[in-house]
Amino acid sequence: MGRGPQEAAARRVRQFDAAFTDELQALFRWRRDVRRFRPDALPAGLLDRLIATAALAPSVGLSEPWRFVVVSEPARRARVRANFAACNARALATQAADRAALYARLKLAGLDEAPCHLAVFADPAPAQGHGLGRATMPETAAYSVVMAVHTLWLAARAQGLGLGWVSILDPAEMAAALAVPADWQFIGYFCLGYPQAESEVPELEREGWERRAAPVVVWR
Repeated sequence: MGRGPQEAAARRVRQFDAAFTDELQALFRWRRDVRRFRPDALPAGLLDRLIATAALAPSVGLSEPWRFVVVSEPARRARVRANFAACNARALATQAADRAALYARLKLAGLDEAPCHLAVFADPAPAQGHGLGRATMPETAAYSVVMAVHTLWLAARAQGLGLGWVSILDPAEMAAALAVPADWQFIGYFCLGYPQAESEVPELEREGWERRAAPVVVWR
């Protein structure tokens, strides 16, 4: 008796050769948090394709709770810049004396240069997915959106683009500035564009702020 199409599809396994896995490792290694952008616009349709790729990310209960807001209006961008400036000034004031000067020199956002601005939110209680997997860990909705962001990050890098995560922002002001539903959870604001330069070393490491460390692994 022949197998049905669903069973046959389930038995197929996509194989990836060594050359592909080497390139994938390079993509992971060269993904950077970019703050210095060229002003070149993105090709038509590329942002839509990147968001579609981001939506291939896993999500709890297949809820797909990600909500993307493309920010292009000058007045809204100006509110985001003002939000960042205020929050960054407060963050600078909390730095220890021996770190404040270094912090002040860091470029922590590409808001003025990046041609594309994208805010990402999580719907904390989407109807899609019927609540599966969220009863004991409702935060998995936000985790799912972070997975989508990471997928977007890698997809953008594969297209020669850089992505910069701006987190020094007040979430309540972001929701107000972008006029999104009050229950959406702010995940991050992202600058997207072509980087001025590329490096496999994180900028914060190059600037002497911090160094990469070995992963913490506990065996039980």
